[in-house]
Amino acid sequence: MHKLTFVILVIGGINWLLLGLIGWEVGQLFGGSGAIVSKIIYIIIGLSAIYELATHKSNCKVCSVGAGPVEG
Repeated sequence: MHKLTFVILVIGGINWLLLGLIGWEVGQLFGGSGAIVSKIIYIIIGLSAIYELATHKSNCKVCSVGAGPVEG
């Protein structure tokens, strides 16, 4: 489940990048942000984010070790 939600979040991040850079969003492929298919996709992305927030520490190797901040 972690890998699936991670991929969905990457897709959501790319969508935000495209929206910020060129004003285009993936939801336009499905009829715009008002279309029911687009709304379902956005809900799935949001639920993936909530799932990752709730389970991140147990799934993340860096966080589970208790590593401090990365220093350059």
